[in-house]
Amino acid sequence: MRSDPSSVMTFEELLARAAEPTLQDLVGRAGVRLLARLDPALAQPVRLRAVALGLKSPQQMLMDAGTRRELLVLLPPNEAHILLSHLGIETTGDPYEALEALQVPRNSVRASALFDFFAVAEPSQPPPPPDSVEEIATVHGLFPHQRVAARHVLQALDTEPNRVLLHMPTGSGKTRTAMCAICELLNRREPMLAVWLAHSEELCEQAVEEFRAAWEVLGNRPVRAHRWWGPHELDPSDLGDGMLVAGLSKAYAGARRSVELIGAIAGRVGLVVMDEAHQAIAPTYEHVLEMLTRAGTPTPLLGLTATPGRTWSDMDEDERLAEFFFQRKVTLQVEGYDSPVEYLIDEQYLARTRFESLNYESGIELSDRDLRDLAESLEIPKRIMSALAEDEQRNLAIVHRIESMIRDHQRLLVFAASVDHALLLATVLRARGTTADAVTADTASEERARMISDYRSDDPQPHVLVNYGVLTTGFDAPRTSGAIIARPTKSLVLYSQMVGRATRGKRAGGNKEAEVVTVVDTALPGFASLAEAFNNWEDVW
Repeated sequence: MRSDPSSVMTFEELLARAAEPTLQDLVGRAGVRLLARLDPALAQPVRLRAVALGLKSPQQMLMDAGTRRELLVLLPPNEAHILLSHLGIETTGDPYEALEALQVPRNSVRASALFDFFAVAEPSQPPPPPDSVEEIATVHGLFPHQRVAARHVLQALDTEPNRVLLHMPTGSGKTRTAMCAICELLNRREPMLAVWLAHSEELCEQAVEEFRAAWEVLGNRPVRAHRWWGPHELDPSDLGDGMLVAGLSKAYAGARRSVELIGAIAGRVGLVVMDEAHQAIAPTYEHVLEMLTRAGTPTPLLGLTATPGRTWSDMDEDERLAEFFFQRKVTLQVEGYDSPVEYLIDEQYLARTRFESLNYESGIELSDRDLRDLAESLEIPKRIMSALAEDEQRNLAIVHRIESMIRDHQRLLVFAASVDHALLLATVLRARGTTADAVTADTASEERARMISDYRSDDPQPHVLVNYGVLTTGFDAPRTSGAIIARPTKSLVLYSQMVGRATRGKRAGGNKEAEVVTVVDTALPGFASLAEAFNNWEDVW
């Protein structure tokens, strides 16, 4: 910087010393003549200086060799010597000869010194030219395995019998994959109504949010999303272009109350989507699906599931589900991998999960009827579940395991055996100093929202969320890296859904590793492998 800025002139002061001929050269003599013809006052030196500064910046004038020579000769001799010294040029002769011969390369140290002398800011550097090849990212894109699956889904829906089941493991993005396929169909056809059916309020709201996120990026026109579950009512005359997300119980109640209501929807629908499609052949839900897809022209049906069967022991039921979708199933196919789960783990879409068993031999005596019920029913009888939930030694073992796991996991999800069991475990954990909440179907919606929000927060404090029956599907908490399954089940569907809450990988916003501990009551059946669960029904399909 100049050692004594007050001893030299600014660029504006230098320009003020320019006589009319110099200013006319700067502005251009043709321009000056035209200004004088319009208004002689416009050609006066004070106006020409303003015009000159408007045409070219001080930086441009100083960097142009001809203009610079015209301006620098206006410096008094002492200031011409100071400028040369500032530029690092020594001369004992005529300073103006040295200034006339001055070379000032762009972006050089000398150029910076020249700007500094006249208190002129250095010109900003032009942005670099764009690369020859530019990669353009997507806002709502799909991973490669999801793009392949979406393409196969669209092909299946376009060909008879226009039904297909999309089978992707929990955490691999089946909802996003399906929404991108739906957006493609909506873009092709205008107007079109897609109906999305789900069994829980959480899943319904998740579907609306996913559709909004996808359509805002992929859609080609404004459409409407309709809610029809819980407190939300439906006006079928208002349906048109877009998405209707309906709770299955609400749709079934509407169908029983008025055939015309479902008929009015069916007359408009261009695609039906069944979330958690293993429930599609349950009598109540099958009735709704058949009404929506068989009224008039057959309507395409897309089923979504992480586990394409209803049971692990009743092959007839699973074959019925396969037949309902005409044995047409899209699953992840990855070259070099026998199991898509292993591919998803290797690529960090799913966490590499360590499965452990917490074996417990309860003192429960099973009657002949209990053994018969266990053999015949998909669910563990309530009496047995209640007895397990009240077993103090079993509960102590679960509490101790939770407390050891929270040393390694900031977010831990526990699946309890009953409502009372969830409350008991959370109470004991809180009393022993662990942050824990219990969420069940009995929890008020505002309380449930608060607890889930606290659990999803970035607070580094370890947090345990104990639940019964409400967080197996539609629950998104990527920080969850540990789970304890303390609820015995014979349902491979339910088991895999519980496991999936903790197995989201880093590339999907989750964790590199996860831990799942299953409480194995040795007298009861159970599962311990996500890959085994995913492949369980392959022979049926």
